[in-house]
Amino acid sequence: MADFLREYILWSDNRHSGRFRFDLQLFAAEDEGRTEEPTEKKIREARERGQVAKTMELPQAAVVIAGVGVVLLLGTFIFEILAKVTRYYLSSFSGMSMTTRTLGLDFAAILWESSKILLPIFGASIIAAVLGNVVQVGFQVSTHPLKLDWSKLKFDPATVMKRVFFSKQVAMNLVKSLVKVAAIGFISYLIIANDFEEIMRTPDVSLASAFQVMCFAAFKIIVWSAVILLALSIPDYFFQRQEFMESLKMTKQEMKEELKETMGDPYMRARLREMQREIVMKNMIREVPKADVVVTNPTHYSVALKYDMGAMEAPTVIAKGMDSMALRIREIAREHGVPMIENRPLAQEMYRRLEVGDIIPEDLFYAVSLIYAELYRKKEFKAAI
Repeated sequence: MADFLREYILWSDNRHSGRFRFDLQLFAAEDEGRTEEPTEKKIREARERGQVAKTMELPQAAVVIAGVGVVLLLGTFIFEILAKVTRYYLSSFSGMSMTTRTLGLDFAAILWESSKILLPIFGASIIAAVLGNVVQVGFQVSTHPLKLDWSKLKFDPATVMKRVFFSKQVAMNLVKSLVKVAAIGFISYLIIANDFEEIMRTPDVSLASAFQVMCFAAFKIIVWSAVILLALSIPDYFFQRQEFMESLKMTKQEMKEELKETMGDPYMRARLREMQREIVMKNMIREVPKADVVVTNPTHYSVALKYDMGAMEAPTVIAKGMDSMALRIREIAREHGVPMIENRPLAQEMYRRLEVGDIIPEDLFYAVSLIYAELYRKKEFKAAI
């Protein structure tokens, strides 16, 4: 409120000097600092609360079309019921006795006849309204919008005035209303002007013919109005979706808190990764003494290979490491008498492409076969047969 009053005072002071100053921050986003795109979790929670991006123009157009369609299909039936009720009361009104019983019976009769006219229209309109929303957002039932959130009932004049006068949503609704009024008015003018001669002749024709002319003109106006609503629903839907995503934007702190909730504390995750690395390293260290050979870089990379003819299709990587881990693999291999062969490109390629447990790919068969051939020559390879 203080900011708004300050701007008003500055405007009053500058008005007399011929200068006009206005704070453009009044047009800024309502949620300052919300710069991060909403996550899937945020969108899902909003959907569960009944907050979705949709346009109201599509359900409105669907309701109009469905209602008018039912009236058009059941026009003869509706006309007969109205004519029947009208004839009954005009012909028997003078002889009717006004008692509690007769009034109750007449009311029940009118209610029954009216229901036969209105229920099909109401039923089609309800179905069209539901489908108009389901097409946009799917089927989602939520009672959250019915709950009263007292924390949001805060009266801040500055915020209220900004939302009422400087909101994109309000501006869009104003533009839509003006476009709808202008378009429907123009369509109505064209239709009436086209049927003007027939409308002017209605006093000289029968009541049924006059009623038909007026109903047909009204029908065309309603249908074209529905078409206009459908046309407006397309850009309005994209605008509503953009505004919806803007409203769900998050601050960096909210992103961190959500990440912490969904994936756990980052320190715990780092500790888990460290424990996993330790387990993998221990397993690899236990496997190194079983290796046939260790291919080295010679200092930066070490890859231990094992080949069991009865159980393996090709030599398999059972351990690998870089820098300190590579040094540890070489130490274990030296302690247990595992031969080590230096092959810089092969060691780098296997370390980069293969994980522990992977078999040697076909394009590396030749290079690995040379390693095993050298072991045969040195009689250092004992194949399991």
